[in-house]
Parts: sequence; structure tokens; C-alpha cells
Amino acid sequence: MARKYLGGSGDALTVWISLAASTVLIFYGYDQVRMHSKPFFPSLVGQDFLKTMGNPSATVQGTLTSVYNLGCFGGALSTLYTGDKLGRPRTLILGSSVIALGAIIQSACYSRGQMFAGRVVAGLGTGMNTATAGVWQSETSKMRSRGKLVIIQMANCITGFCLSNWLTLGFSFCKSSVAWRFPLAFQCFFTLLIWLMCPFLPDSPRLLMRKGKHEEALDVLAALEGHGATRDSASVRTQYDIIKDVLDKEHAQTYSWWQLITGRGPSGVVRRMILGAWMQAMNQISGINVTSYFQTYIFIHAIDLTELIARILAAAGSVDYLIFSFLAWFVIERYGRRRVMMISSAACSTCWIIIAIALGLSEKGKGDTYKLGALATTFFFVFFASFGMGVLGVPWLYPTEINHISFRAKGASLAMATNWIMNYMVAQVTPPGIANLGYKFWIIWAVLCFSFIPTTYFFYPETSNRTLEDIDRYFAEHRNIFVFKDKVATQLQRPDIWERMDEEVARRAEEEKIRNGELESQNGERKGEKEVLYLEK
Repeated sequence: MARKYLGGSGDALTVWISLAASTVLIFYGYDQVRMHSKPFFPSLVGQDFLKTMGNPSATVQGTLTSVYNLGCFGGALSTLYTGDKLGRPRTLILGSSVIALGAIIQSACYSRGQMFAGRVVAGLGTGMNTATAGVWQSETSKMRSRGKLVIIQMANCITGFCLSNWLTLGFSFCKSSVAWRFPLAFQCFFTLLIWLMCPFLPDSPRLLMRKGKHEEALDVLAALEGHGATRDSASVRTQYDIIKDVLDKEHAQTYSWWQLITGRGPSGVVRRMILGAWMQAMNQISGINVTSYFQTYIFIHAIDLTELIARILAAAGSVDYLIFSFLAWFVIERYGRRRVMMISSAACSTCWIIIAIALGLSEKGKGDTYKLGALATTFFFVFFASFGMGVLGVPWLYPTEINHISFRAKGASLAMATNWIMNYMVAQVTPPGIANLGYKFWIIWAVLCFSFIPTTYFFYPETSNRTLEDIDRYFAEHRNIFVFKDKVATQLQRPDIWERMDEEVARRAEEEKIRNGELESQNGERKGEKEVLYLEK
């Protein structure tokens, strides 16, 4: 019988891994709201926080936000070294523990310097977690559920975002420092959940094989297969042989970074890292964090709502965001990564165009300010829905699939580092953009979102309905950088060529076993049975 982790194997084990990976994304979403309103701290945490921080200027408040993103950038890059050495579960344990330390520093602080330190520490842990969770989920999932499970992770990121919005709203009625100390300290609860799960869950079988731990990898494959499978089961051995076949062909673990950069590494490895990193960049330059950071401000100043109503609307927007991020579960495998990304991008671009028109007319006094503000608010909600259905999840899923088997953790690290540096850039350009450009600022995001459509169409191969080894095979064939005319690259169903390759690998493995004499006794027994049947006849 296969080993059971947390009492489960097969689908039950996949659920446990999904719960653990999703918990660290709840972490991320929760902390995204904490202190991400830059010049508008009073509407979120009150005068007590400002007094404790020494009444910081708008510039200092902005820096308090930015250092978190820089910490995340550093944490993501750190997994270039630690990601494979520690393994996936241990990296998440370390990252979550670092976040808890940062939360303790922040919630107990009595000076601006302590808050800066706590923000950087929490960011380091978040960067480690976000660079690891998707890779772990992807490498332990079956082909037809991989996309859905990673999408659920990102939906749970919005669960954290939503939870933080409502918790902030609720505690904003408190007059003491508990209004901001408790929401910060609450992050330790998620660390406790990670410590209760991750020590008892398996590492990626692909990583174990790269480390030479083949017997342990077989045990994990058997546990993930479930249904009473063992390391000697045919289905488990076939999976093992296919993964090993790809690893043996590339010998990627022998390449240095210099060899990778100069194109002497595994086929297409640098191109694949760039595809994953730019997909993450698209996630951030869509303008999503403009709405996350400044929605309350826009509600107050564009529609002249009261501060309380604006906060309630912002919290309600997070619920809208949450619902549609979960609905992406139903489209990500059915329509594929390419189509979902392009349609979602087109919808996001349309929303920004309408928002720009509405706010532009309002600024110029060419219509009813309240009605135009209401129109803009409506399309902020539509933008959340459009983004949640595609541009939210696909960029987090794609780097975990597209990167080479031996560089998946490193590729995901670079992709997440790109995400965080773009996040930092958006946070820095938004205040002066709104102040200096007015409604024209929103046109920038409309153009950027529209640019994702041709970028995806021309350069990004489909990864839905492919095993991770299929994707390695695709790039090993040195196919054209422009994929839109390549049916193997763009078709939704799995290409027949790779199904035949799996069958060939399984056949060769069976022949090898016969040559090694592993099946001789079985063949002898079958021969004896045939002789008995012949004599009986």
C-alpha cells in the first residue's frame, strides 16, 4: 500500500496539498491590503497609527508600502538558491515563519523604524511563499486538474484580500491601537495552519528524482495516484519512467547560469523563463493594484461619497473580486490558458476605456458628476470580475508549467521577482499619475491590457491538457518563437504525438525490465500455465 500523508492518498492528498498551498496565498492576499492605501492611511487605521509613526508625510507613508514590495522581491529571488535545496514544503514553512516574525514586529511596534523593519521581514517571507506554492501544486497535480488547482490558489489569495478588507472595516470603529495592531497580528494564525500541515506533506516527486531520491519519489507518486497503488504499480512506474526519460535527455542539473544565459543549457530554457516572467509582469501592469490601493479614494473624490460608504463599497468590491476569481475554475481547463488570458485582457481594457471616458467627462464638467462617477464605479466592479476570470490566475499558473523540469523553481522565482518589482513600480507611479494626468492616467492601463492580446496570441504556447513533460518535449523540438501558426502549440486538446511518446517510453521500460530478468519468473509461470492447458485439452 502507498504511504498516506495526513491520513490521505490520491485525491485526498491532492486536497491537503491544495489547502496548504492556498493558505500561503491567503497570507499574500491578506497582507496586500495591510497599509496599501499610501496617502490615505487615516481612512484605514486612524489617527492612533499616525501618532505612533510620528505623523509621517505622504512620502514616508508611500515608502512604508514600497519596502514591503522590495522585501517580497528579495524573498522571491532567495528561492533561486533555497527553493530546491529546502524543497517545497520546507520553503513554505520557512517563509510563513518569517511572515509571522514580521507580523509580530509590526503589531508590537512603537516607532517608525520598527514598522519599516517589520514590513521588510514580512515581505521576505511572502516572496518566498509566492515563488514556491504554485510550483509545488503544479508538480504534484494531475494534468487535467493542474490548472484548476492553481487557479483555486489565486482565488484564495482574493479570500485573504476580502478578509482583510472587512476586518479593516470592522476594526476601523475601534479608537485605540487595537484597530491596527490586531489585524497585523492576525497573520500569525495562518503560520500556525502551515505548521500543522506542511511538515506532514510530501515534496515534489520531480524534485526528489533530480536529487537522486528515486525510491522516495516512487513512494510519493504512488501516494498521489491513490487507489491502493504502490511503487511497483504499472501506472506509477510509467509516470516515473516518463519523468526520468525527460531528465536523462537534458541532464540540466549540470548547467551553470552562464551557460543558460548564453544559450548552452536545455532547449529553450531562457525563452521559457522570459515567457513566465513577462506573464507575471502582465498581471501587475494590468492596473489591478491601482484599484486595490486607491479605490476608496476614487469613491470619495469622484462620486463625493462619505468615507464610510466608500469603505463599504471597497469591501463589497473585494467580494465581487472573490466570486469571479473562483468562477475561473470553470473556464481555465475548458478554454485553455491562451483564450482565457486574451478574452480577460480585452474585457479589462474595455473597462479602463469606459472608466477613462466617465472620469474625463466628469473632470471637464460635461455631464452629471454623480452619474458619471456611478458609471466609473460600476466598471471598477466589472474590471474586478474581468480580471478575476483570467489575468489574475493565468500569470500565476503559467510560470509553474512553462519552465524546464530542472529549472521550474528558479523560473518561478524569477517570475515572482518580476511580479514584485512591477508591483513596486505601480505603487510608485500611481499617486503622481493620478495627480498629474487625471483621467488620461486610466488610458495607460487600457492600452497595456490591450497589448496582452497580441503578446499572448503570437508568443505563448498553450499549456492546458499537457503534462509538464509534454511542455519540455515541445521546447526540445526547437519550434518557432512565433506560435500562432503552430497547431501543436495552440490546440486545446493534447497532441497525439506526445501520447504516442508516452506509450513508447512505457514500452521501452517494459523491454528493459525483461532484459534485466525482472519478468522472467512471470513469463515462466505463464508458459507453465499454457502447457497445463494444452495437456488438459
